Amino acid sequence: MQELDKTYNAAQFEDAIYRAWEASGYFNPDKLASAKEPFTISMPPPNATGTLHTGHAMMLVLQDLMIRFNRMRGKKALWVPGTDHASIASQNKVEKQLAKEGITRHDMSREEFIARIEKYVEESRSTIRNQIRKMGSSCDWSRERYTLDEGLSHAVKTIFIRMHSDGLIYRGNRIVNWCPRCKSTLADDEVKYKEEQAPFYYLKYGPVIIGTVRPETKFLDKTIVVHPDDPRYKALIGQEFDVEWIEGPVRAHVIADAVADMTFGSGAMTITPGHSFEDFELAQKYHLPVEKVIDEDGNFTEAAGSFVGKNARENRAAIIDVLRKKGLVDRVDEHYTHNLSVCYRCGTPVDPLPSLQWFVDVDKKIKHRKDKSLKELSLEAVESGSITIIPNQFEKRYFQWMHNLHDWCISRQIAFGHRLPVYYCEKEGGGCGETIVAHEPPAHCPKCKNTFLRHDEDTLDTWFSSALWTFSTLGWPDNAEEKHGNIIKKGDLAAFHPTSVMETGYDILPLWVARMIMMSEYALREEPFKTVYLHGLVLDINRKKMSKSNEETLIDPLDVIPKYGADALRISMLVGVTPGNDLLLGEEKIASYRNFINKLWNISRFILQFGMDTSGVDTPGRSDTQKKKRDTHTLADAWILSRLARTIESVTRALETFHFAQAAEELRAFTWDEIADWYLEISKVEKGKHDILFSLLEKILALWHPFTPFVTEVVYQHIRENVHPKTKHEKGEHPATLMIHPWPVADKKTINEKAEKEFALIRTLIQTIRNARAEHGIPPAQKIQALIWSKRLQPLIADNEQIIKHLARLDFLTILTTEEKPHNAVFLKISDDIEAYLPLGMRKTEEERVKIKKEIDTLQGLLTPLNNRLADQEFHKGAPRHIVEKETKKRDEYIASLETLEEQLKKLI
Repeated sequence: MQELDKTYNAAQFEDAIYRAWEASGYFNPDKLASAKEPFTISMPPPNATGTLHTGHAMMLVLQDLMIRFNRMRGKKALWVPGTDHASIASQNKVEKQLAKEGITRHDMSREEFIARIEKYVEESRSTIRNQIRKMGSSCDWSRERYTLDEGLSHAVKTIFIRMHSDGLIYRGNRIVNWCPRCKSTLADDEVKYKEEQAPFYYLKYGPVIIGTVRPETKFLDKTIVVHPDDPRYKALIGQEFDVEWIEGPVRAHVIADAVADMTFGSGAMTITPGHSFEDFELAQKYHLPVEKVIDEDGNFTEAAGSFVGKNARENRAAIIDVLRKKGLVDRVDEHYTHNLSVCYRCGTPVDPLPSLQWFVDVDKKIKHRKDKSLKELSLEAVESGSITIIPNQFEKRYFQWMHNLHDWCISRQIAFGHRLPVYYCEKEGGGCGETIVAHEPPAHCPKCKNTFLRHDEDTLDTWFSSALWTFSTLGWPDNAEEKHGNIIKKGDLAAFHPTSVMETGYDILPLWVARMIMMSEYALREEPFKTVYLHGLVLDINRKKMSKSNEETLIDPLDVIPKYGADALRISMLVGVTPGNDLLLGEEKIASYRNFINKLWNISRFILQFGMDTSGVDTPGRSDTQKKKRDTHTLADAWILSRLARTIESVTRALETFHFAQAAEELRAFTWDEIADWYLEISKVEKGKHDILFSLLEKILALWHPFTPFVTEVVYQHIRENVHPKTKHEKGEHPATLMIHPWPVADKKTINEKAEKEFALIRTLIQTIRNARAEHGIPPAQKIQALIWSKRLQPLIADNEQIIKHLARLDFLTILTTEEKPHNAVFLKISDDIEAYLPLGMRKTEEERVKIKKEIDTLQGLLTPLNNRLADQEFHKGAPRHIVEKETKKRDEYIASLETLEEQLKKLI
């Protein structure tokens, strides 16, 4: 039989293995005719802006793990891949390219600019596809989607038109977040905050003192707000008077509202309706005018008088100079710290300002949804348990965000993206002013027949299209129709929706996950997924978020995989990581897990050197005695088969309940600590374990496959081609690829608690002797003598004598049959009924006595204050119960150790 190479070279195999997987067609669940129960994941579409980083790799690893596990369990596992056009991000990338060429987007037509972006995006998508493949992602490429493809564009237009018809989408003049750099609106959750120290100005405004960090917004402040219960301002409420201000006197008036905080500053404030969300709401409440002081370029409007056309932020100091000359600056706090609102893409400070935009009304009641709003439906989906969020502490964040949700601004002033399906019959062109919402450009206005219609130049918020991802990728709206108030699904939509799991980063829970729930509840009247699994952020070695904007510490999977292999990267992102917690990742960690991949390879090589057929087909020349010996299980056999069954159970249960790190850690411990360190070593002494070894190998390959698909597939193919007869292939007993191999099922008949306990004693005996050897500086190559005493377990020790001698490096092992025990030997207490003696002159007796006495003194020194504490009744009354229990346990452990040491000392006297 051809042997495996001595070392595993991932680069030698991975690309060929992936091509074979893809060519097999098994990424497509339709090929597995026997599979019935669906398991679906919609891959969160990466932004088509360059390359993926290791944060995206985390997503791919977790999702591929789930897909492979469920595919092997016989489910109809579908993983839908795709990419997002990422309108603002893609446009920003291309604008930076143009800047290097010395031009801007304004130097070309809209069509030329969009064509340039599309070219960049297509190149990025090609790179991303390659990276996804490099990670071993078993997604169905035949169902790949793109948020700007024809089908998804049709879905976006359809839902916009339907929501507009239902009054859920409207156009209105409201205050929005505006990025003067991107020249576009931002949703509330696209605004980031960074701490900034800036001067806080206390200004004299008529009879009150007001405070602000943004005096540039205050030109049109004419309303003073005080708390209705504030005794300082009772006499002012309802009054009007002239106030000297930045550009001269203004007519001010005073209103009372509980929004005023009596404890902050002077307790009085003025409102700026055009540049504050809170003040805008107050203006709506009291029917106050809303005027813009700062325009979309960040410059002053005519409302700022002599400052018109100047940059608002750059002229902050000049405004304060004007106020100071008028004696209107009371004082300045130069060390005020506040959160500055910035654009999530470019980091530019955001200006709230009033603008005519398109919005989704999240509070409007929907007739066909029992008069519930989008907000109510989305809350209900999680509150009812229809959707489970893992870890569950993020449910609180979800509810908080949803309860505070305002109408969602969905229009963006950028060229690239889904253009609004909106057309205007403008009066300037002889029209009637009608607004028409339609799939295609109308030939004329349906109201006045005017043929000169203007297509709205705005595009939709990227999150609007990606919010449809789970169902638009499965054929909505063509695969759904409404009959008698019910949604009838067909095709992929019926087969795979709702999807099973949405796995994504916790940072986009409000940005994306909440909106998917909202849109699916509206369009299909069902949740988009059953479970939301949130992974943490991937942090670099400086504990900063790994992202494309920070290229210095960015880890590119395409750089890491050639060095260490995809399996090493995959497992480094699973072990020690729990849902919702951040992962600290550097190349050192990835390199360390390459060692485990090599260990798995070496385990396989060791077992495969026997060259036997695991099916029970006998190798020619095997005698009846050999066959009989093979069928007789030793203690080690019973132990490893029991541990195998328990490991299969625990790993399966962990994967079913989304405890992926626990599954990987338990499997690693079984593979390395039990199979490699113990059973393989024992097999060198106890012959005839071929069948058990091969069965173990096939099962651990299957168990490891969802975690480390490449190395397991290489070994599996080697077994399939070199060990199993082709007749077995034809019968389907060994499928063409490991990814459709049945998931191992625990043989509960092999669970043997007695064997596990007995083997644990043998292992403890060996480990204790090994520790004593190391402690006394005995070289590994030097064999020593041991005497073992036991009253009841002599047969157990005798049956496993050869294992003990081999693994403890003994040349003689004597089982004592009398109560008389040796003197002048190192005493090792193994259990209540097993003692070991090493009469080997490892250290002079006097030196041993001194050492043990020193250990006894140390323990007594620890035990005395602990006994005093536990004897104190006040300690028992005041300390928490778990502390008392912990201290009691510690005392008992000290006493047990002390008794063992004292007994050892007696043996040396």
